[in-house]
Amino acid sequence: MKKEAYEVEYYEPKSVLAMQADRREEKHWRKQKKGIRAGRILLGVAILLFWEVSARLGWIDDYYWSSPSLIAQTAIIQWKEKNLAYDIYFTSMSTIGGFLAGTLGGAVLGLSFWWSKTFAKIFEPYLVMFNAIPKLALAPILIVLFGIGFSSKVMLAFLMTVISCALATVSGVENVDESMETLLYSLGAARWQVFGKVVVPAVLPWMLGSLRINISLALAGAIVGEFIASGHGLGRMVIYAGTILDTTLVWVGVIVLSLLAMVMYFAVVELEKWMTEHLAIYRKA
Repeated sequence: MKKEAYEVEYYEPKSVLAMQADRREEKHWRKQKKGIRAGRILLGVAILLFWEVSARLGWIDDYYWSSPSLIAQTAIIQWKEKNLAYDIYFTSMSTIGGFLAGTLGGAVLGLSFWWSKTFAKIFEPYLVMFNAIPKLALAPILIVLFGIGFSSKVMLAFLMTVISCALATVSGVENVDESMETLLYSLGAARWQVFGKVVVPAVLPWMLGSLRINISLALAGAIVGEFIASGHGLGRMVIYAGTILDTTLVWVGVIVLSLLAMVMYFAVVELEKWMTEHLAIYRKA
């Protein structure tokens, strides 16, 4: 017994050469990451400088293209007047609200396909049909039903994400290991225990894989809702600036939207990493 325990706990140490190779590889990877970050920053600075110089020298028409300096000045003015800050808040909250509701609703809908095969066969054609409908075409109807305020934007973001998450979850349900289910049933496990121990862990990687797409869809839904009718939001800012032919303000809205989309995307990436590490989820290939 002691010998077996010793054999289980024993790990052969790496050789000195292998450890040195690992350290070199890690050092090389760190340098490469720093180089990538520096390259991204330099590329962004180069684009802004070229844009500014082109506008000042008349290479491009600054009426249509504006310039980074004018855009920055307009953004500062809008921020001091608290218009920009509230528009960012309004768009962010409607996007996050729709994203969370759509992800949760889609996960519940997809997991229900495992609980009832009859329900899955009845509902599946409607799920496919609704996925084929361009949800953005429903925006005018949602505006009429929920008004021009916050609710209609959240609802549109919800519709943009719920089907995407549901389809990803259904794919995960269809790939659950049936032999593992059979094993647990043979050991006397209840249906809810199989669901918690086998189905949910198997489906989670599929759900996590849809989060990056869902956050983009939710933002697109919220913005389109603001384009159609809204009292606040970055989409409303862009439409309003276009109607008064203020191209600089249009560029402020477009750039802030791009930055907001980037922040939300990387936040979801970090959330996915955290869930993968702390919940011991294995990413699907």
